[in-house]
Amino acid sequence: MLLSLALVTAVVAAARGVWSPCGLSMLSSLNPVSERARGHRFGLTAAWYVAGAVAGGAALGGGLALAAFGVGRAGARDSLTWALVLGCAAIAVASDTRMFGRSLPVHPRQVDERWLTTYRRWIYAGGYGVQIGAGFATYIMTAAVYLTAALAVLTGSPAQAFLVAVVFGAVRGLAIVGCAVANTPDRLRSLVARIDGWATPSTWVATAVAAGVAGVAAAQLGGAPAAGVTVAVLAAGVAISRRWADGVVSCPVPAQAGTRATSAAS
Repeated sequence: MLLSLALVTAVVAAARGVWSPCGLSMLSSLNPVSERARGHRFGLTAAWYVAGAVAGGAALGGGLALAAFGVGRAGARDSLTWALVLGCAAIAVASDTRMFGRSLPVHPRQVDERWLTTYRRWIYAGGYGVQIGAGFATYIMTAAVYLTAALAVLTGSPAQAFLVAVVFGAVRGLAIVGCAVANTPDRLRSLVARIDGWATPSTWVATAVAAGVAGVAAAQLGGAPAAGVTVAVLAAGVAISRRWADGVVSCPVPAQAGTRATSAAS
């Protein structure tokens, strides 16, 4: 069960990375149009990029596998593991929605675009892929990235933790394959515009997945009622925080105070 949750979260977190400054930069820098202008075939460039992303995911997986080994050796009870899963998922939801006006670190770092004109194709494509696939080397667009790492470690299995990280890296890398259809400037602009239009929905999908993980963890601890209460509390927290952020919620003014204010104004 925990491995399945980790894999689903990894896929969604990786896909959400498409809307990071680095993700959009890759779409605009590594595509059939730009690679043709450099005298390269896009297919081979994409292959180097995906290979690099998988390698980046594997590098991340090495660290997560080591941590998972420690968790496995600790032999924590299932109840403690699921309680930690619930806590991590709730933090992810709160972070992505800025429920308390704060979020987890986003690490605002982009890849160096000078590589495109400085290095050979296999270096810039593969190097970009490694940084993107590692997850934490560039912009972190959703707390689901942190949640993915936490779930991988909490499996207590080095092999499973490594698999989760590699899947994350592969999905991040494969996002560039969508550019294959953009073989003209007009098609490229249209593709980027369509992708940009899905930015907000992608955030809510990542948040929904984190909430779903919290619900499953609550169900493991207290059954369906606990899951329902957990999801309801998270949804209420998100709704209230959004209304406060939008300035919709305000403190009610007592009738007498309102009357005095009106009189003073007149």
